[in-house]
Amino acid sequence: MEELVIKIKEILADPNAATWLAIGFTGQTLFFMRFFIQWIHSERQRRSIIPVAFWYFSLCGGATLLAYAIYRADPVFIVGQFCGLFIYSRNLYFIMRAKSEETAGTPC
Repeated sequence: MEELVIKIKEILADPNAATWLAIGFTGQTLFFMRFFIQWIHSERQRRSIIPVAFWYFSLCGGATLLAYAIYRADPVFIVGQFCGLFIYSRNLYFIMRAKSEETAGTPC
């Protein structure tokens, strides 16, 4: 525990590292929000559902965490977040395409 406190003090003493730590926590918060939104939405619907906001929070949180992972030079973290970004983007593409097709098929 003492080592953790020392490490945190070292990080906070370096403005650059402290900024990146804030970016990392912001990304983690955005990433958490996707689960929170999905849970609330499912509770309201009384069934498991994934709202579109889930994918937007996934994309924003994943991109922020990818930037943090690159700063940390952590290859495992980088690959994991990069692959996730592809999946989140693809799901948003499918959602937008479906909405576009619905709009095109609806008479004025």
